[in-house]
Amino acid sequence: MISKEFYRNIDAVAQEKELTYEQVLEAFEQGLIAGCKKAHDVRSCRVEFKEERNEILVYKQQMVVDEFSLEADKNYTQVLLADAKKIKQRVKVGDIIEEKIDPKDFSFYAVRDFKSRLNEALVKMQKENLYSHFKSFEHEMINARVIDIDDRHYRLDIGKDLTTLLPKKEALPKDNFHVGDHVRVYVTDVEMKTKWPKVFVSRSHPSLIIRLLESFIPEIKDGTIEIMGISRDPGDRAKIGVKTNDPKVDPIGACVGEGGSRIREIVRALSDEKIDLFRWSDNEKELIANALQPAKVVAVTHVNPKEKNALAIVPDDQLSLAIGKLGQNVKLAVQACGWSIDIKCETMAQGEGILY
Repeated sequence: MISKEFYRNIDAVAQEKELTYEQVLEAFEQGLIAGCKKAHDVRSCRVEFKEERNEILVYKQQMVVDEFSLEADKNYTQVLLADAKKIKQRVKVGDIIEEKIDPKDFSFYAVRDFKSRLNEALVKMQKENLYSHFKSFEHEMINARVIDIDDRHYRLDIGKDLTTLLPKKEALPKDNFHVGDHVRVYVTDVEMKTKWPKVFVSRSHPSLIIRLLESFIPEIKDGTIEIMGISRDPGDRAKIGVKTNDPKVDPIGACVGEGGSRIREIVRALSDEKIDLFRWSDNEKELIANALQPAKVVAVTHVNPKEKNALAIVPDDQLSLAIGKLGQNVKLAVQACGWSIDIKCETMAQGEGILY
């Protein structure tokens, strides 16, 4: 069959379905094979595209046998040798004989099977492409738009005609989005479901802050500054340890930005979640003291590298700040630096005879 229009339509379908030219061609091949099988009651067909000639060649295939047998290859319909010779003179038992057919002669039911298989293949390829696209964003931050809100979820448009749900338990306490708002979310998982891929997102995941830092701070993106430790009470406060691989670059200053411009954008994106930055150190005592900021630490003693625990001594008036409201500051410090930290004020240390 010759059809210039067919090949012109391939590009149009590919663009409409966001598929490649080759994928659409493969889908048409599957459809034509299904139609051929139905039209000619055979088990196997072959399709050949000759684009340079605008040709579509479809062949029904049969296996040549000397007598019908249940033991023969079940992938092919059998044809007796005598009948096969009427189609092709030089043929022998065991050969696969091909006979060209014209898709224009497909019956109603054959056309129905062709369309059904074609659409099935196109949808499957769309699903696979969509899955691959969003799978590449797994464990990354994406921008989404709020399109609906109910008591438990925000429904988000994440692009490619796909939506997902942000459970309010995965949102931040101060998040108060409205329809039309743009929001940054972290992709925790992407799964292939029966109908379409499902993308799971969160705003409470600790890695959302990492991706925001990478987005707003080029020195983190290019590796000049490294994030060494992070802990978070989502929506309230986060504590992040950073170090520089370039002595000329101050890691805290680079993250804060001129006049606080960089960190302010990140805090805004997190609905005003507070962020404590501290300088990472390979020296355990410095690391622990830095992690407890904004409290001032007089000394770090009783350091046990094997158990990774230590005692921090702070001025009397810094004890509540070091511990934090409901123990938040020390909890976040412990999680961020990986050390178990006991805290005592100077008066308590002196009373217990602790030397430091």
